[in-house]
Amino acid sequence: MLEIRDLHVRLEEEDKPILKGLSLTVEAGKVHAIMGPNGSGKSTLSYVLAGRDGYEVTGGSATLDGEDLLEKEPDARAAAGLFLAFQYPVEIPGVNNMTFIRTALNAQRKARGEAEISAPDFLKQVRETAKSLNIGPEMLKRAINVGFSGGEKKRNEILQMAMLAPKMCILDETDSGLDVDAMKLVAEGVNALRAPDRGFLVITHYQRLLDHIVPDVVHIMVDGRIVETGGAELAARVEREGYGALVKATA
Repeated sequence: MLEIRDLHVRLEEEDKPILKGLSLTVEAGKVHAIMGPNGSGKSTLSYVLAGRDGYEVTGGSATLDGEDLLEKEPDARAAAGLFLAFQYPVEIPGVNNMTFIRTALNAQRKARGEAEISAPDFLKQVRETAKSLNIGPEMLKRAINVGFSGGEKKRNEILQMAMLAPKMCILDETDSGLDVDAMKLVAEGVNALRAPDRGFLVITHYQRLLDHIVPDVVHIMVDGRIVETGGAELAARVEREGYGALVKATA
């Protein structure tokens, strides 16, 4: 599904290489996790896949179901089925949650040549989806993330993800700033969206999120490369031993 081959990326502002030959395959129906120390390039990978400005791809490729992601604009990547849940979701005052989700959903449907969803059908779908994620109707009426707690912001992103039904979901440190209860709620939402035709790439520092979103594959990233790959037990080992030995081995 998601194929990344020998990807090299530099930060334009500092002319600094960040990703240094990263290769990764995420299959449909699988959850892959990426762990690594600060500065290893984990968030950069998510930004580059989503099309954020400020990064230059200097080599390699990234495809989603055979389509070249890197040649597409960010909105076209979203329409192709890519979704990025941010580490720090932004507040958008004055923009109603339901208006935002319906606009995004119809924009993607239009890009795929599909008819727009009607207001009654949308209202039924968003209410049912929100209820399944333990999101109350009052949250749907609020401005996007304005006055939301950390857990509410992350659950709101899970709602957006559920409504847009992407092929590939990238979660960039979605556990950041969450207490245990909020993290469990977010994990439950993610687990509810696991499906045979959907892949997940979960980026995190710590094993605690992976106790609730159990990955099929864990990758350890150091200095812009994947240096070790294994099962869920690899995350537990890193939690016990830290990244020190892996960092030394790649120095």
